Formats: sequence, structure tokens, C-alpha cells
Amino acid sequence: MHCDTVWQNARLLTMSPGAAPIADGLVAARGGRIVFAGLASDAPDLEAGESVDCQGRLITPALIDAHTHLIHAGNRAREFELRLEGASYEEIARAGGGIVSTMRATRAASEDDLVASALPRLDALLAEGVGAIEIKSGYGLELEAELKMLRAARRLGEMRPVRVVTTFLGAHALPPEFAGNPEGYIDVVCGEMIPAIAAEGLADAVDGFCEGIGFSPAQIERVFAAAQAHGLPVKLHAEQLSNLGGAALAAGHGALSADHLEHLDQAGVDAMAAAGTVAMLLPGAYYFCRETHLPPIAALRAAGVPIALATDSNPGTSPLTSLLLAMNMAATCFRLTVAECLAGVTLNAARALGLQDECGSLEAGKSCDLAIWDVEEPAELVYRMGARPLHARVWRGQ
Repeated sequence: MHCDTVWQNARLLTMSPGAAPIADGLVAARGGRIVFAGLASDAPDLEAGESVDCQGRLITPALIDAHTHLIHAGNRAREFELRLEGASYEEIARAGGGIVSTMRATRAASEDDLVASALPRLDALLAEGVGAIEIKSGYGLELEAELKMLRAARRLGEMRPVRVVTTFLGAHALPPEFAGNPEGYIDVVCGEMIPAIAAEGLADAVDGFCEGIGFSPAQIERVFAAAQAHGLPVKLHAEQLSNLGGAALAAGHGALSADHLEHLDQAGVDAMAAAGTVAMLLPGAYYFCRETHLPPIAALRAAGVPIALATDSNPGTSPLTSLLLAMNMAATCFRLTVAECLAGVTLNAARALGLQDECGSLEAGKSCDLAIWDVEEPAELVYRMGARPLHARVWRGQ
């Protein structure tokens, strides 16, 4: 079999369901796609243009950060200070801080400004082996600013070797010009923003914030209906601060994921299990906001709901640009196992983006997106804090 590149003398974690670690493994790629990944002794005869000796290093799929707010202007360091002094997230939001604070800075920034400020954040993630990233809008809260954010996110994928998946999050917060009129703003999201964004092909999915300081389930239902009328899959920030039944609502619409989930109940777990909706846990926000109400990990496990992890990189509640540290936080705060953490940033993260047939595991036919690590055992990727053990990152075979 002819191939472009073979990576040999490697240990493999393929992340295929049920697959065991491989001590003497090999990955072969042609045209940017994997043609073989497995035991070297099982490989077909290969004629490779290039052969890479991995010298016993560990190869995993490239990591996937499947929930970020990477595009924004400004920062919210002062709000961090206020929270340390006793203010709550809700109090800050109702006083004009929170998402609306970032909205003002983002509206004032140019598209070039947004790209320039996001690139260092993206580069930090790529340096940890990330090969795919989801980036949400939601700090514009008006059509032109939301379009600007989504265009900036798309540009990042042209400037760096990484797969960028974009999500429209217009229903993120109520902009000041619609104070006291959430229904009027949802009219604009559904009637103007979603059709325009879909027409330009700028979003791969639609998200919302279902919460007392966000939008009601009935309002989110309207957003989902508009999204699906334009052929866009949905996902939802749900059950972060309270239980409004958002996860069950999202699952009822076949959502790719329901995210945060600290206050998820059994009915929500069951609905997600039935729909195949991924539980996207965001330990960075849990840690940064000093939350104490844990997501129902045992119930999610018992129901077989796939669990994914992400940085939730954002200026207000999770200014985190390390997916490796997010894994450590998930293990430490949520007591996820090493295997669950690794699946959470590979195969299950791909599921949360609807990309499980394209990336997230080392299998023939999938994109050849690899992370090659200088570690003795996989647990080191979760155990170490602040380490950068990446030896090399391969994206689409390069």
C-alpha cells in the first residue's frame, strides 16, 4: 500500500471505543487521511514517502476544544476582583458587567482587532496538541457585530493549521437596547440574525444561554426552531446556575451537546441519553467561579451519556487557554478518570461537534490529526499542571 507518511515505533491511544493501548504501533496516512492505525505487526506492506521514527513516544488523536468563546475584545479582570470581594456572577451581570461588558468592547473592536487578540489564545491551545476548536459568537448581540465575530473566527482557521467550527450564540445575553424586552430581542435573533448568518454560511451550529440571567426555555425553543428551519444543528448552555430543564429541551431538539450541567436532574440525564446528546462539562468555569454544586457525574455515567470536556475559554468566567489543565480540573474537581478525561477531549469532543466520523480517534478514513507526546504514560497528560509535553502536532497529515 502506498502512503505519504508513516509514524512508527510509537505507542498508540487510538481512542476508538473499547480499544486498548497499543505498545508497538504505527500510523500511516495518505492524502491527509489515516489509512492504517494499529499494531505494527498488523500493518499491510507500506511504501511510504516519509517515515518518522517516534522513538517510543505516545500518539493520540489531536485534541479538540469543543466549547470556547475565543473571539472577544477586552478583559474582565476587574470583575474577577469584585467576585473575590464577595459579588456574585448574577449581581455583576445585573449591574451592567458580565457579558454586556464584553459586548461593548467587542462592538467597538474591528474584525482585525478581534483576530489579533484571539491568535495568542489559539496558539496556546495549538501548543498543547489541539487540532480542532469550536468558537462561539455572542458578544456582539446585534447582527453586524455577530457577523464580525464569526468572520474573525473563520479567519483564524485560514491563518493556522486547525479546524475551526463556528457557533452562533446570539441568545447569549439581553443587549441594553432591548432592556425589559427579551421577546423583542428573540424576534431579531430568529427573524433577522439566523437567516442572515445561515445565508452567508458563517455558522455550523446555533447555541443559547438558558438561565435566569439569560433566556427562558420558551425563548430558547423559538431559537431552536429558527435554527433548524435553516438547517443548523443546536446546542445549549444549560443548568449552569439553576435547573430550568434546558438540557431536556435541547435533547428534545436532537442537540449535539448540553453544556455546563451543574444543576442537571435525572429527567435531563435521561433525555440526553435517549437523544445521544453529549454532556459538555466545563471545569474551568466551575473552578474560576468557585462553584460548589457538582454536575451529576454518576448519573451521566450510569445512563451512558458521552462526557466531553472543554476550556470554555472566555473573558469572564473561564479565562483558560489550556485544555490539558481543563483535564486536570475535571479529574480533580469532578473526579473523572484519566480515560474519561482523554475521551472527553478527543472522541466525545468530536461527537459534541458532530465530527465523530472525521476526527477524534485514530481510525482509517479519518483526518490524520495527531498529537505526539513526550510522556511515559497517558496519565501524565491529566496529572501534570502547567507542563507542555507535546513533541509534535500533525494536522491533516502535515
